[in-house]
Amino acid sequence: MALAVVLAVLLVAGGTLAATYNRLVNLSEQVNEQWAQIETQLQRRYDLIPNLVETVKGYAAHEQDVFTAVAEARAKLAGATGASEQVEAANQMESALARLLVLVERYPELKANEQFNRLMDELAGTENRINVARMRYNEAVRQYNRVIRTFPTVLLAGMLGFEERPYFQAREGAEAPPRVNFGK
Repeated sequence: MALAVVLAVLLVAGGTLAATYNRLVNLSEQVNEQWAQIETQLQRRYDLIPNLVETVKGYAAHEQDVFTAVAEARAKLAGATGASEQVEAANQMESALARLLVLVERYPELKANEQFNRLMDELAGTENRINVARMRYNEAVRQYNRVIRTFPTVLLAGMLGFEERPYFQAREGAEAPPRVNFGK
């Protein structure tokens, strides 16, 4: 009888451990999937930027510092490895794009260019997709982090190698509009 009770307890404990592990793996994969969606949209933006820059260059060739900032941000995004570097590079890209868009405001004839308008529509769509992907990623991270920090899962998560995941956060100062100085 005692052996049956011990076996039942071990079976329940093993089942609970397996179920908890499987749940953590599932949540971790959801976070990975949502991160992949962000990467896909960042790649779309990365591919779109050179066309947009070349179109603007035709109208504003003397604004080299803005184009250089976009090129540097694009290179940093291409070389980023890991989520934290990609977040930093994406935030730098957003800042450079904001400066580019401020530059565009100085050239009304550029806004009438059909290719420019098409590229801007694509960029706006991509930015919206990035925002949705970030929101979904952060939701998946919130759910995952909440589960690994709640009792009794917290007791197993660390032993099984599950660690908290970082949120995708806006860069510091993102709430302020970009500053572009045209008084050279």
